[in-house]
Amino acid sequence: MRESAGFSLKELSDKAGISPSYINEIEKGKKYPKADKIVALATALDVSYDELVSLKLRDELDSLSDILKNGVLQEIPFELFGLETSDIMEIMQNAPMKFSALIDTFIKIARNYDMRVEHLLFAAMRSYQEMHNNYFPDIEDAAERFISDKAEFKYKTVSYSALSTFLKDKFNYEIIEEEFTHEQGLAGVRSFFIPGKKPKIILNNSLLESQKNFILAKEIGYKVLKLSHGEKSAVLMQSPSFDALLNNFKSSYFAGALLIKRRSFVDELRLFFKNDVWNGDAFLDIMQRFGATPEMFYHRLTQILPEFFNIDQLYFLRFHHNLTNNTYNLTKELHFSRLHQPHGIGLNEHYCRRWITLILLKELKKKANNTSSKQPIVGVQKSRFYQTENEYFCASIARPLRLTKNTNSCVTLGFVMTDTFKRKVRFWNDPSIESLIVNKTCERCAIQDCKERAAEPVIYEKELNVKRGQESLEKLLEKYGE
Repeated sequence: MRESAGFSLKELSDKAGISPSYINEIEKGKKYPKADKIVALATALDVSYDELVSLKLRDELDSLSDILKNGVLQEIPFELFGLETSDIMEIMQNAPMKFSALIDTFIKIARNYDMRVEHLLFAAMRSYQEMHNNYFPDIEDAAERFISDKAEFKYKTVSYSALSTFLKDKFNYEIIEEEFTHEQGLAGVRSFFIPGKKPKIILNNSLLESQKNFILAKEIGYKVLKLSHGEKSAVLMQSPSFDALLNNFKSSYFAGALLIKRRSFVDELRLFFKNDVWNGDAFLDIMQRFGATPEMFYHRLTQILPEFFNIDQLYFLRFHHNLTNNTYNLTKELHFSRLHQPHGIGLNEHYCRRWITLILLKELKKKANNTSSKQPIVGVQKSRFYQTENEYFCASIARPLRLTKNTNSCVTLGFVMTDTFKRKVRFWNDPSIESLIVNKTCERCAIQDCKERAAEPVIYEKELNVKRGQESLEKLLEKYGE
């Protein structure tokens, strides 16, 4: 309004009797004037009071209005990425129409993919881990200090008894095991935390002992690191705040460091990597000696390998195989240093069945028909992307999920086959390890006569048709253009 009236800051200051610096602060959104100042400004600008304080934005700013009202900006942890909320507000102020259009675009994309604020927060959490190469020395050191004067936690495998006794004796916890049923709507829930003078952890009694140990070790992490749960449930059933997510991550990291001790783990891996041939049983033995689940084991690997072996070009994936409808879903991913494949691409696409991850899940399904064994299976593969030089060494562990009926899970750790990786991991060139050409999804794949194909290459063919059209247009332009 000042600029529309053709006033300089000094001129409006003289007319309104308010200092130029204060008006400048108002315009930047850093000062919020009281009613008497607004009256003076309105009089000087020859507009009504209501025009300056209107709570109703123009229609084209509806998206901006919505995001300000629902508090989404307050939930996003800008400070972790070197930004302040005020930086975003300044961008918003300088170009409100463009910013609102951008927000509107994001909202439409989010609605199409059924995304909510918590998805954004989980993505921010993953980015935070990737920024730090998933290694946090302060938490590692806190875990080592905690272990150093407690004999019961110095063993390679920490027992359920030691963890529960410590929580009961030191922090007056009560640990209860309950059957969580499908009828209660709790079949997939692992645990609840109930605060109070006598805090309670209610565990799902269907969990493996290694899973129960992780939950108790995580609770010790909350206490040792002086973290707040932020809500009553340890499972984060409702939409969490970012602080609750961050504290959950830190306590989980502490639990991993307590159960899979840094020094012992590094020593085990050094010995294992010296083998000239891949040994899947020996790989699983390391996991089992630390009493870990496949996911705990792999998460710990993503923390230790970049720091102690300089193997930092890696990714972690988790796929679930629903046996009822035979679908494969990518449910978790972490990428370090650069983006790897496969990754979340689009709804209803079929991931390449040549990946060791999906091969193992298929094998696990067959095995379940022949045996009642619940033991995990392990496999490796050298994977080269179709028509590229991008090659990965992939190690996968598959197992049935304990709490989710008719669902198998497979976690994969993939390594870019760099010179560093080849120097550190001697079995990379084991001739018994299968090498396969792979791709992203069937819909995007041009590989001919693929026996594993689960869907037609409709996206690839569409892109190819667009490319042909562009080439034809260029030829016409060359032929008829001046």
